[in-house]
Amino acid sequence: MGHSEEVGAERRVRRWRSVAEKRQIVKQTLEPGASVALIARAHGLNANQVFKWRRAFERGELVDSAASSTALLPVTIAAPREREEPDAEQQPRTSGSIHIEFPGRATISVEIGADAALLRSILESLRK
Repeated sequence: MGHSEEVGAERRVRRWRSVAEKRQIVKQTLEPGASVALIARAHGLNANQVFKWRRAFERGELVDSAASSTALLPVTIAAPREREEPDAEQQPRTSGSIHIEFPGRATISVEIGADAALLRSILESLRK
């Protein structure tokens, strides 16, 4: 089998442009009478790419990353606040009870301090 090459075919190499280069090319296209196609060709670019850069420039998106970087804000660390005593309404009760009635099956009374795991087990068995 033979090896063939196209005559005159040129392999394009992708070139990365800096934001400053893109802005400079866009500004050339904004001059009166400028042709985007001719300017793009002069820089080895596709006109569609230059139009994309122009739209980004018009939206204010074609800026150096250093100019658009997030600034640090000053931070002040305050001393931890002392814990306030909860109001009387928020303090846990020392007495109380819950009464649960399953008509025809069972009545359960639970006092404060009851074992939660035991109560859960009892309620699960009544669900069945």
